[in-house]
Amino acid sequence: MKFEKNTELDQANLRIILASVAVVYIGALGFLPGQRFETYLPVITYICVFLLASIALRQAIVRWPGHYPARRIFGMVHDYTGTSFGLVVGGEAALPLYAVMVWVNLGNGMRYGSRYLAIATGLALLALVIVYRLAPVWQAQPFMVLMLLITSTVIPVYAHLLLERTRKASEEAVAANLEKSRFLAQASHDLRQPIHSIGLFTACLRESRLGEEERRLVDNIDRSLLNVSQLFRSILDLYTLDNGRILPKLQTVELGEWLADLIRQNAEAARWSGVELRLRPCRHWVRTDPALLATMVQNVLSNCFKYGAQRPVLVGVRKRGAGVAIVIHDQGNGIAEAHLPKVFEEFYRVRQLRDKDVEGVGLGLSIVKRLGQMMGVEVSLRSRLGHGTTVSLHGLPLVASPPRPVKRDEPRQAGMLTGLKVCLVEDDRNVLLATSALLERWGCEVQAELTGRDLLTDCDIIVADYDLGPHSTGIECIDEVRRQRGWAVPAMIITGHDIEKIQAALHDRQIAILSKPVRPAELRATLRALRDRPLEPVGQV
Repeated sequence: MKFEKNTELDQANLRIILASVAVVYIGALGFLPGQRFETYLPVITYICVFLLASIALRQAIVRWPGHYPARRIFGMVHDYTGTSFGLVVGGEAALPLYAVMVWVNLGNGMRYGSRYLAIATGLALLALVIVYRLAPVWQAQPFMVLMLLITSTVIPVYAHLLLERTRKASEEAVAANLEKSRFLAQASHDLRQPIHSIGLFTACLRESRLGEEERRLVDNIDRSLLNVSQLFRSILDLYTLDNGRILPKLQTVELGEWLADLIRQNAEAARWSGVELRLRPCRHWVRTDPALLATMVQNVLSNCFKYGAQRPVLVGVRKRGAGVAIVIHDQGNGIAEAHLPKVFEEFYRVRQLRDKDVEGVGLGLSIVKRLGQMMGVEVSLRSRLGHGTTVSLHGLPLVASPPRPVKRDEPRQAGMLTGLKVCLVEDDRNVLLATSALLERWGCEVQAELTGRDLLTDCDIIVADYDLGPHSTGIECIDEVRRQRGWAVPAMIITGHDIEKIQAALHDRQIAILSKPVRPAELRATLRALRDRPLEPVGQV
């Protein structure tokens, strides 16, 4: 639920504060030399009554929140009545109470808008005229009264102009943000498709019998594709962070196994950079968001591969207080002390002559820092020129280890996917060809479809793109196949759209989701997990 700020309550709170200050001020006047306290007693009495009425009005706002124009105008009349009484009875010494009129005028305008500003201005001018008519001291100072009337008119007019400019600027900023969001969402989807298909075609080549020269060319393609993918993911990560669309989803994770899996995923990139990844084993369980933490660690490792090429990188875990820290140390060129305060800024890069061919735009560490702030993970960096760099992610809370689940049949888990019937539904022909070719290389029997309409299949697993054109989605396609078959056929959605949006649409359908561009190892692991999932009646999904 989204809670909006109660501006009327803020105005009521400030009214009580100002009335309390006014009581103290008027009371202090009575004790000054040459002044009689009895002179100001009626004003003090009235302001005390005003204060009690203000507290009652505040309680009414708390009890019945919302936009009530009559109540807001009553609040203005209440303020001007109290101020005018003080100005009439208090005489020249009460003149500073005029500041309350300015506050009422501008406060209502700034909080409620130009219409209320105009009403407040009209009431303020009327109050000043009444004070002038009733107070002999004011009648003796006509030019002062004229000055106050002009001030009470000019200031609100200027405030109105500022409000209008602010409103227009805000509307333009909102429109620009919406347009940027639409553009990035579409660009994200359109760019994911070719990157995804190129990655799968390259994986098909790697599965073939290649000579030394051909394998080197495939490695170069993979390396270039990895750089594009990392840059693409960094830009999208920054965009989603700016939009506040990322929320941590905490899980209990065995850090040792999780890090080992992450090292395996980055083994190919490390090999291309000539980096030996060394992991010190550990058996700690922590409470964290594994996906966001993986993004943090991968961004750090990416920097190690770029700036510490041909040298080993050590990854370990250390206890820090009640938690643990992931420590990543490379033996690269290091960073000069002058640059250290700026390395977490967006687009900041430490450029050295030998780094002129290093890819990247300087987003990695800024994303690491912002994700860490979101999850309560502190990020620190130590570096010395010629001695390498150490990045620590500390503040991961330790938890008790849960009971281990019964392990599945390991030989079956480790085996290939030979004989697995996969129904692949994808409306992009290049992606369809690439995915089909890779699945067939893995031993699957593939039924490839460009549309989910009128689909008949006896598959073991459905793999569908989410967006299948104007007529259907991957979820609808899976639902229809499951209705036909009468049981919850294991299924996977592969999408270039926002994962959060797809997860919201899935509800409890037990459908796996992978985000494009998909790594072949990730696709194969998900297929294995789906293959081994127990069968369920269609009514349970």
